[in-house]
Amino acid sequence: MIKPLAYSFVIQPNLPIMNRVPSLINPVIRYENNPILTCANVNKAWVEPQLQTITVHNAGITEFEGSVIMLFRSHLRNGISVLGIARSRNGLDNWEVDSEPALVPCSKTALFAEGTNIEQLIENEQGGLEDARISKIGDTYLITYSAYHASIAHRVRVSLISTKDFKTYLRHGPLLETDMRNVVIFPEKIGGKYYGFFRPNDRTEQHIGGIFKQIQIGSTDKWEKSDWQIRKEPIILQSDGPSSFSDKIGPGAPPIKTRHGWLNIFHGVRSTMDGNPYVLGVALHDLEDPTRVKVSNIPILFPSKADCRVPEHAYVHVPNVVFCCGALRQDNGEIWIYYGGNDTVMNVGISHEDVLAELCQKYGQDADTGIPLYEL
Repeated sequence: MIKPLAYSFVIQPNLPIMNRVPSLINPVIRYENNPILTCANVNKAWVEPQLQTITVHNAGITEFEGSVIMLFRSHLRNGISVLGIARSRNGLDNWEVDSEPALVPCSKTALFAEGTNIEQLIENEQGGLEDARISKIGDTYLITYSAYHASIAHRVRVSLISTKDFKTYLRHGPLLETDMRNVVIFPEKIGGKYYGFFRPNDRTEQHIGGIFKQIQIGSTDKWEKSDWQIRKEPIILQSDGPSSFSDKIGPGAPPIKTRHGWLNIFHGVRSTMDGNPYVLGVALHDLEDPTRVKVSNIPILFPSKADCRVPEHAYVHVPNVVFCCGALRQDNGEIWIYYGGNDTVMNVGISHEDVLAELCQKYGQDADTGIPLYEL
């Protein structure tokens, strides 16, 4: 019998009470008032016809000046994605959307870091900006995002923006001169270096085959420079065997520091006869050496109807998807996981660091193959 873990699950005062607690059976408890942000909320703030949006999803999350900032992705009606900001004092409700997008495909009027290839970056971004992640280092917020080319199919370069006030944004350009789909940066140096998790794009020009079934790790001495050194061996690799992560994996939220280690909330995909459901998984990395990892073989969240509650007439972008680009640790060890539902709305789920760590420690998989390390 699985014993309950010894912690107290507490919802903050004046917020709806949830009648369940996270466990090894139910690692993530959905917030009962999901979705927390929809395109209907955004369209009340972005009133111009060209800015009307049909989705709100895959948001970077951070805390800034006493509020939680959600840097969300929205599809405009012409198909291009832009990034907008919503703010909440408690991180759950009463989100206030800024009156215009925070980041759109850049032009020569944008701010560029010294040495940036401006013409190349402008060209890279014209297809849209997607899936921002936010890591705070010192007083600077680093935003990684997928920059899509407007005319070259599958050309996507994860690029970097820095800000200190979420008003002024400095573009640093691509982190690597290769197609990448997901990059997250650790929020502090480890052993004198900055670390990040990387996942190449499905149809990258430089790689053919199953490289999108792995998460890579890289490091650099200075985040300001695009000189990330990627380790040759993947940090997490999937074989072709049955698994909820068997066809695609990639980093989700920036790593979260806990007493157990660095929690890495990632996404995984398994192809089926009726689509490609996305789930959320979790791995635990050593605090001093992030290449040492324990991966839970059991996902922490599967998509359900509860993840995309929209009116009957509303557009739904991609069914059966949960996708996380940001999470926050609370003082009591709760992990608030912000995730897109069906690439259409934003939700939040509550977990706990003890639950997520124990899944990695007791119900793991071989990090090099995905094969379970426990008996059924």
